[in-house]
Amino acid sequence: MHDRTAIPRVTFGKLPEPQGRARDLRIDACRGIALWFIFLDHVPNNVGSWLTLRNYGFSDAAEIFMFVSGVTCALAYGKALRFEGWTGVIRRTLRRSWDIYAAFLLLTLACAILVHLAGSGRLADESNTRVLLDHPGEMLARAAILQYRPVNTDVLPAFVLLHLLFAPLLWLLLRAPNATLGASLVLYVLVHVFGWSVPAWPNGNWAFNPLAWQLLVVLGAWWMIEARRAGAWVMSRTALALAVLYLLFSLVIVLSSHIGPLEALIPQALSQLLYPIDKSNLDPLRLLHFLAVAILAAWLMPRDWRGLKTPLMRGAILCGQNSLPIFCVGVLLAFASHMALIEISNGFAMQIALSLGGIGAMVAAATLLGLIGTKPKKPS
Repeated sequence: MHDRTAIPRVTFGKLPEPQGRARDLRIDACRGIALWFIFLDHVPNNVGSWLTLRNYGFSDAAEIFMFVSGVTCALAYGKALRFEGWTGVIRRTLRRSWDIYAAFLLLTLACAILVHLAGSGRLADESNTRVLLDHPGEMLARAAILQYRPVNTDVLPAFVLLHLLFAPLLWLLLRAPNATLGASLVLYVLVHVFGWSVPAWPNGNWAFNPLAWQLLVVLGAWWMIEARRAGAWVMSRTALALAVLYLLFSLVIVLSSHIGPLEALIPQALSQLLYPIDKSNLDPLRLLHFLAVAILAAWLMPRDWRGLKTPLMRGAILCGQNSLPIFCVGVLLAFASHMALIEISNGFAMQIALSLGGIGAMVAAATLLGLIGTKPKKPS
């Protein structure tokens, strides 16, 4: 009997068919590097963060992580659609949402336990866990409804909501990809015009407002459907030139806050126009910067890029293939590194050791997950 929920023959969009058994390792590598950058950025006052995007432009690793998640969702759920129909897609999105939700709750508990064992009042304040330690019952109840979030865990509740809604999103993208992307963009604009957000506690602000950040997830999924049409423009010299110019502009603006002579060259009116750059609602400057980074990466990293075979990239690929557990490991490592900087030393050598040691631990954890056969097979 045929599955009545299978996709109809007449569609406006189409997910790409798998090319043999080859996996595009660039996706995993980009997500793995983003996880490394997120860890480095989560350690306060860490010299290792100078290796990340944050200090060289308007966006950071969060944009990469969101976009690549849209790509992987389209690939994984598209495969489920081909073999299991829409019932399989819905079942898998619900299961993945539950996995992320459970990981968020366990990570919240782990952060509180780590801070409690550290006995550091400063760490409790800076990690937003003091309120959990003082009022565990109420805060765990608020965490259960995604209203309370310790520092650095904010992206997981956003992913819970986005995965819950991915099945209808995929349905729309397959029938009208450009219209769906347009509707996503309209919602993004309305968020900035009217300040829309999902209810949160205590001040109503999300570190990653799902109504704004959904645009990158939709864009990633849309790209998997429309890549053949849009790819020609992305790989054009015009797009590359515009991307490079914008990247240079953002580089000068961001570095001017650290380099005195450079700051003197930036008109004050321009600085006042650009800042503050709102991360919570995905500021347009951040969005444009990510798009410029993506275009440059597409030029520099073709599918058969030899760099993917290097030990460094193999480590990133392993982390990217195990994104949910490695993200959680990275958050805990950032907490532990922050504690070490407070209690032991915040010197340059310690910062370097913690940065390299943390990335090494993430790679080791990802390798272990692969060896014991517990690697997640669903997108994150």
